[in-house]
Amino acid sequence: MAHFLSVNSAESKNILLLDTDQAFGDVLQPLLGSEYSLLQKFSTEPALSLLSVDCILLNIDAFSEQQNSAFLRAANEREMPLPVIAYSWEPSGRRVLSAFREGAFDIISQPLDVLQMRFALDRACRRSALNRELAETRRILGNHHVEGFLGNSKPMERIREVTRKVAEVFTTVLITGESGTGKGVIAHAIHRLSARADKPFVAFSACNFSESMIEDELFGHERGAFTGALQPRRGRFEEANGGTIFIDEIGDLALPLQTKLLRALQERTIERLGSNLARPIDVRVICATNRNLEKMVQEGTFREDLYFRISVVKILIPALREHKEDVPLLAEHFLRIFVKVHKKPARSFTPGYLSALARHQWPGNVRELQNIIERSVVLADGNEYLGANDLPEELKDASAPEEDCVRLGSFHEAVHAFKKELVRSALRMHSGSRLKAAVELGISRCYLHRLLNQFNLADEQAVQQPAEQAEPVVAELDPVQPERQRFAIRIA
Repeated sequence: MAHFLSVNSAESKNILLLDTDQAFGDVLQPLLGSEYSLLQKFSTEPALSLLSVDCILLNIDAFSEQQNSAFLRAANEREMPLPVIAYSWEPSGRRVLSAFREGAFDIISQPLDVLQMRFALDRACRRSALNRELAETRRILGNHHVEGFLGNSKPMERIREVTRKVAEVFTTVLITGESGTGKGVIAHAIHRLSARADKPFVAFSACNFSESMIEDELFGHERGAFTGALQPRRGRFEEANGGTIFIDEIGDLALPLQTKLLRALQERTIERLGSNLARPIDVRVICATNRNLEKMVQEGTFREDLYFRISVVKILIPALREHKEDVPLLAEHFLRIFVKVHKKPARSFTPGYLSALARHQWPGNVRELQNIIERSVVLADGNEYLGANDLPEELKDASAPEEDCVRLGSFHEAVHAFKKELVRSALRMHSGSRLKAAVELGISRCYLHRLLNQFNLADEQAVQQPAEQAEPVVAELDPVQPERQRFAIRIA
């Protein structure tokens, strides 16, 4: 049975109140005012069927510990978690501690202070707004989404498009890029989107084995092929038969192994060590490297015929510093993963934290970002936000002042701060040149002008750029097309 305490309006924040005392809800609604619209239920059983609420108030004294725990787990395991504010007459009791462990967003002591209640509700509703914003971002990606591969920038869109096209055909692919850019993720995505998705995907990294072991790992051996070979063994190619083999760091292969790999690709057969029997294979080959294979071909350290054989389609993964607009989406993705993996309470980022991410050059690329987010989640204190103090030392100097982080906590403000810092960094990088900054950011000069006004940076930039360095207005030569005016996360 549900009890409606006010009529919802477009401006109201919808709150679900779980309390067996109907009179409490009748008193609470007028105290909170028209900004909040309460819907009261007297049982936790059907409560999560309500999809339109922004936040939940739970009287943990009114229900059993088992009911509270089951409800809190269900609220946090939803695709879009619902923040739950629990309240109790025993702020240090066992039920309160249990509620914290099960992921309660906040705990309030009775008798309730209205100002404290409104403050907690406002923060919880902002968390719900963030969850909805992220869900909308995923919806916008729609068919452009490749599982495990996030990014809304122009370079990432192009890579997604190539990945989908390549997956439909049977051809070799060469993926290049710096370490940590996600070459293995792209290889796995090609396999998952292909007709071979239900067959094996076997990954092999040439840098993890000595030269003598690589041949055995790739092609296998027969019994007695060498000392200690007591049983025949299949290699990675045979394990991947019917599916895909991903050979990472192919530039590390010695020339004799390159010759044997070329023969396997040309003849579609392999020979185990200690055997002259050609075994047919049906394997799609994807290779990756962070080395310059063209230069290696010129130097004679990589076979030219093998290079042309493996690079029918080449995919270059840009460094993270070249598409920084994707950092917030990637950071949020890793945050959600590690909060679940390490069983930590739900968190969000302060503008100071995002500002530091914006300024960092990411020499370790996406892998470095992933490690930093995991470190922050593991070492952070109990605060609901990850702030500048949760950053490693090498990033702390790049963060915004912590007082700004505490004062600005909403998702929109965080993204606003991130965009502002991107614009400021681009101008600083090019000594105030708006034209070069626009090219650096991948936006039009007109759009950059609007951002300068929006962030009140026009006056600041005018002071920093001497009059004699002012650029001529050449609107018709704007090097960036309007369709490139994108940002990692959509602002509603």
